[in-house]
Amino acid sequence: MNLAAATNENLADLSNTLIYSAMAVYTLAFFAYITEWIFGSRSKVGRTAAALTAPEGAAAPAPAVTVRKAGGTAVMERPKVVVRAAAGTRDVPDGPGAHGGDEQGDLYGRIAVSLTVLAFLIEFGGVLTRALSVQRAPWGNMYEFNITFSTVAVGVYLTLLALRKNVRWLGLPLITSILLDLGVAVTVLYTASDQLVPALHSYWLYIHVSTAILCGAVFYVGAVSTLLYLFRDSYENKLAGGGVPGRFATSVLERLPAASSLDKFSYRVNAAVFPLWTFTIIAGAIWAGDAWGRYWGWDPKETWSFITWVAYAGYLHARATAGWKGRKAAYLALVAFGCWLFNYYGVNIFVSGKHSYAGV
Repeated sequence: MNLAAATNENLADLSNTLIYSAMAVYTLAFFAYITEWIFGSRSKVGRTAAALTAPEGAAAPAPAVTVRKAGGTAVMERPKVVVRAAAGTRDVPDGPGAHGGDEQGDLYGRIAVSLTVLAFLIEFGGVLTRALSVQRAPWGNMYEFNITFSTVAVGVYLTLLALRKNVRWLGLPLITSILLDLGVAVTVLYTASDQLVPALHSYWLYIHVSTAILCGAVFYVGAVSTLLYLFRDSYENKLAGGGVPGRFATSVLERLPAASSLDKFSYRVNAAVFPLWTFTIIAGAIWAGDAWGRYWGWDPKETWSFITWVAYAGYLHARATAGWKGRKAAYLALVAFGCWLFNYYGVNIFVSGKHSYAGV
């Protein structure tokens, strides 16, 4: 074995070590997020205090304190605080978040985010060393795609946090799915470092696959927020109709953003990335023209990429139409993301074609 081959093998081993290390740190973050939700469920006082001290310009400003004078005595009226949906109304503020206004819950939430950042950096190092071990982009098979996809998905979440978006409630479902994704990657999809098949030797690999990974990560964030919207919407509907949700549902769902906020967030996320998905398909067609001499051949991967595009286009059109806002559009969004998932997992594993690079 020559020196270069030994170096590449050592880099591949280092990549595997970093991926497993990232999984360990993600596991710690997972428990920290759970602890944040647990402490947040204990503090109705904390949630009320958070509502009373809402900063100026917040979506749900702090309620005013009124003074009633009775004769020569001034009496302060207790302010009306809304910390959950009330029966007969849907005009509710966003929930306080996973920590529920509890200081200890907020502390664990910050610890969870810090651990997420650390795990992200370690996993990024694992992806980078995988690329160095084969001296190419680390997207030649499903294992490499999975570890890169999970890294980008966490990166999208951390970017939203850095932009001061109210998305910390996304942390627990995100990290849960990231651990599942990496678990499948290292046990089922793992493929030893190897060189690309001839068709993938192109600069279009960097353009087409990188945008596909980014689109998938953002679509995932949109799908999670859409799913949570459906739960929160059902919760608000039940309260508005005079029903009494279960204790667990109340504890969790009352801390999420309002259904209208989740609906708007998922729509904006999907709408923002849809043009990039369109570019991804066009770039893939151009690459196919260079590699196979034809731009479009209705290969299974091409077909399902187009089906995914149609599904998201239908969702965005329906969402922009007044009669299709809300749950109907949300179902379309989940169907569209299901098409994306099948395009990745189903087509790669179960359907043969020119895009069969699963490596499993």
